Amino acid sequence: MAEIKDPENTIILTLKDGEVVIELLKDIAPKHCERMKTLARAKAYDNVCFHRVIDGFMAQTGDVANGNMEKDFNLRRAGTGGSDLPDLPAEFSGIPHDRGTLGAARSQNPNSANSQFFINFNDNHFLNRQYTVYGRVIAGMEHVDKITRGEPPASPDRMITVRVAADVA
Repeated sequence: MAEIKDPENTIILTLKDGEVVIELLKDIAPKHCERMKTLARAKAYDNVCFHRVIDGFMAQTGDVANGNMEKDFNLRRAGTGGSDLPDLPAEFSGIPHDRGTLGAARSQNPNSANSQFFINFNDNHFLNRQYTVYGRVIAGMEHVDKITRGEPPASPDRMITVRVAADVA
């Protein structure tokens, strides 16, 4: 397990193969970091599937409206929704989309990010300054690498739980 320097700005994402520790970049994208913590604390991300997983590119999840595998799960719609909260303004920066970084998924409108995010499998610098980077995996990337591929996967993996480290006893 990685050393957690700032528990209030660290996310612990539990996958089928183990825990992924994500350091939030609160100084780079404060609104996106706050949104992730709000949804994690509301347990909105629990059991949400990875609906778009492209080998050599990224794993996308976070559709809290359509991707929850415990309630109104609809794989055909997964990836089309967000939360009940308003969309976020873009917080583009010079932080590159390197392997293990967390990016905010959005529509063609740069200010349409809401709850969905992706984790880069590789360096994807063609995304730089076009999608908000607001976190990076500091431990457990080997578990991210094992997420089932597909658009959508036939049997998608899910985020079992997503917690703010400060709230974990």
